Amino acid sequence: MSKQAENTGFHHALKVLPELCIGCTHCMKACPTEAIRVRDGLAEIFEDRCVDCGACYKACPASAIIIEQDDFEKIFDYRARVALLPSVLIGQFPSVIDAETIFSSLIQLGFTHIFEIDSVAEIVQEGYNNFIAEYQGEKPVISTFCPAIVRLIQVKFPSLVENLLMVKPPSDIAAISYRNRLKASGYAEEEIGLFYITPCASKIAAVKSPVGESGSPINGVINMEYLYNRTMKLIHSNQVKSGKYETGNLTDGGILWSLTRGEIRHQKGRCLAIDGIANVTHFLEDLEDAEESNIDFLELRACDESCAGGVLISGNRFLTVERLIGRAKKLPAFDIRRRPAPFDDEQFRLDQIKPRSMWKLTDDRGDALGMIAKQEELLKVLPGIDCAACGSPTCRALAEDIVFGRADLSWCVFLQETYIKNGKISIDEAEEINAGIWGKDRKQRSLSK
Repeated sequence: MSKQAENTGFHHALKVLPELCIGCTHCMKACPTEAIRVRDGLAEIFEDRCVDCGACYKACPASAIIIEQDDFEKIFDYRARVALLPSVLIGQFPSVIDAETIFSSLIQLGFTHIFEIDSVAEIVQEGYNNFIAEYQGEKPVISTFCPAIVRLIQVKFPSLVENLLMVKPPSDIAAISYRNRLKASGYAEEEIGLFYITPCASKIAAVKSPVGESGSPINGVINMEYLYNRTMKLIHSNQVKSGKYETGNLTDGGILWSLTRGEIRHQKGRCLAIDGIANVTHFLEDLEDAEESNIDFLELRACDESCAGGVLISGNRFLTVERLIGRAKKLPAFDIRRRPAPFDDEQFRLDQIKPRSMWKLTDDRGDALGMIAKQEELLKVLPGIDCAACGSPTCRALAEDIVFGRADLSWCVFLQETYIKNGKISIDEAEEINAGIWGKDRKQRSLSK
């Protein structure tokens, strides 16, 4: 484990399968936090930098990066087996398959209760209103809806942590609310299992190691793609027993909450909605550099089209959005006065969120300044073309790796030629260095193609 990766406390859902990895650098170049390196011909994830956005998962051409989730059979450990359902699951299915059929399928698969988390949108909005009314910090207030964005800010934009809106996401508020409802109806605490059906990797990580909470109110996480496939197979078998299910407090705004612009349509002032991890990163870089901002609220989502574009979504994200908009038109209008219960400050507020800067070099200020100076000197020597042939995504990343003792200047293929000419290393040594990065048989494999 790398020096930086020690004692991070982050759970990561993304894992590399060495037996499938071909060391192609696609994942390394896609990562927004430079959390991936290639060593010995295999991708390696630096855990302190990873935000579980899933960009690497989407970029991998060899399916060598997987998303770990709970075994579906875990639901049967509980008497009350609750599917906490985001509306984007419903949007995956063709319009001819109605919500009641999908719910009936989930019951037949083993769940005993279905609860659409979008039903708590009005409660969440009340929490937003309360927090913003009390907020005394610098604008903009930044939504905490997307856990990948919260982690991105922690590790790459630590100066913006104080801007985060300290309200739990709808999935947690839905879990707490429904657990309370079941306990009131006679279920014991240990009999209740709440399982979130996730469209992305970051929400798995958020349940396993929540940020701003001592523990998650959710018992497990089920891969949405897996559940969609099982549900669709059951529907196609024509063995689904139909039933009627209440939509509860579901409104048009609740259905649209998880889509791009879903939050800002209910906020006041100047608000921006930005989706896609690369777009968010670029915007936050500009925001962090600006001396002032007249933006009041930021809705930031890691995936294109927000949750409809999650990496565990089976269907086309644009069709999913269209279907959800169509479903929303049939529901009552979003109205905070219709909320089933008031916002509970004690249960629904987040605790302190701390920065986890990936740029932190050492706890000693003097040593850190020296390391920064060394890194800048290295950048003057490196070519600056970010070719990734050294196994690091950029020249700056290589300079940082050298400072941390994870790499050497001789790893740069452009400098190797100079080193060989000056007698600092031999051709055989250069070959050995490159083999350590790309694997001993990489050249042979490439020549055999």
